[in-house]
Amino acid sequence: MSLRLRFALLFTIFVAIVLLISSVTIYILYFNYRQADFYDIVKSEGLEFYDFVTQIATPQNKISTKKVQMLHETILWDEALFLLDSSGKTIDKIPDTLNYTISPSFLEHIKKVGEHHYQENQRQYVALYIPQTHHYIIASGVDVVGMNKLADLRIILTTVFLGGLLLTAFFSFIFVNGALKPLRLLSVQMKYTTEQNLNKRLPEKKTHDELWQIAQNFNEMLSRLNKAFENQKSFVHYASHELRTPLASMLSQTESALNKKLTEQEYVQVLQSLKEDELNIIELTNALLLLVQFEKMDENKVWPSIRIDELIYETMASIQKMIPDATVLFQFSSLPDDEAEIMVQGNDALLKVAMMNLIKNGINYSNDKKVLITIVPEKSEIKIQFENNGVVLTKAEINNIMVPFFRGANVQKVKGYGLGLSIVHRILELHQGHLLYSAIHSSVNRFTVALPKARFSA
Repeated sequence: MSLRLRFALLFTIFVAIVLLISSVTIYILYFNYRQADFYDIVKSEGLEFYDFVTQIATPQNKISTKKVQMLHETILWDEALFLLDSSGKTIDKIPDTLNYTISPSFLEHIKKVGEHHYQENQRQYVALYIPQTHHYIIASGVDVVGMNKLADLRIILTTVFLGGLLLTAFFSFIFVNGALKPLRLLSVQMKYTTEQNLNKRLPEKKTHDELWQIAQNFNEMLSRLNKAFENQKSFVHYASHELRTPLASMLSQTESALNKKLTEQEYVQVLQSLKEDELNIIELTNALLLLVQFEKMDENKVWPSIRIDELIYETMASIQKMIPDATVLFQFSSLPDDEAEIMVQGNDALLKVAMMNLIKNGINYSNDKKVLITIVPEKSEIKIQFENNGVVLTKAEINNIMVPFFRGANVQKVKGYGLGLSIVHRILELHQGHLLYSAIHSSVNRFTVALPKARFSA
């Protein structure tokens, strides 16, 4: 069963239950009202009959039963009236041919309660006791008009119930069909969505309901997927390009060496060139593996607390061994009063990789192989600034510096693959940090790392 049919059926069932309860309630209320109203009419008829007999017919002015019937206006269907004395003997009755046996115990009950209502089949009875004269009145009749109205009410309520049920089923199906239309569109979109048509979007009606939120979230998911696929395509494209270049160079040199008779010195030169290309491929492969490894790491991991200044000192020592002619300076914008001011939560090895990439980036793209590192403690985070003198980036280059394999116009003859800042960006994401670039003036570049301070339990 489809979801829309299920919703329409459930809604129809709920409305049917409400209509049924309402109809039964109306019928019961009218049934009780009709019965009580007719008892009052029967009682009124009995008292009127009592007045005629006791006040008009006296021993001196004896009125026959036939005349009493003529004076009494009968308004009840199949009316029967009895007037009994204190011993239960019939004083008068309408009609004359009526025979009705009343037991002494029933008369005693009437005398005790004063007024008694009861029903036999469709005939309703009212029995009264008059204490002043010790008379008994038993009046009865059939409420033909009321029963006909009750039958008409049953037909009306049944018609309304069935008609309301059909209308509810019809309109609920139309309503549910319209309400679930975005879900059907979503289902069709999901069925035919591939990486080739991720640009298609669901229409978003500004109704601000749950279906609008589903459509909006689905479109946002498609945007993220499209961006991820585009990044993946770019990554594969650039990676294949970067790998193809050294491999083509190695193949060319190998074929040249095989086709020519070279001297020992020339073979050594070819082997050294091949070694350099191999080292470049190894470096590129390691960077790619490192980037993929960071993509799979959990951002919610609980890291230990480390001092950021000690981490920078260790990184600077490693850089000095790798690049002896480089100059790396370190300073605080203001000396912290407490050790907690320069504590962060993170992975020591990963943060060292990020710092090393930023320092090497600053050295490679500077005019004087000099980098200045400044720690700026703030209220909730620690900022580490890396400054170097060199060609500043353009606005377009700033927007792409985090993209893998992107290299700016300031690379000149510096070797690299454009993966360093991508790796730094991912490492900082894992630590809930971020990386910003700014040009201080026309010849000074500044990369700023912002990391949240370590939280210590009280």
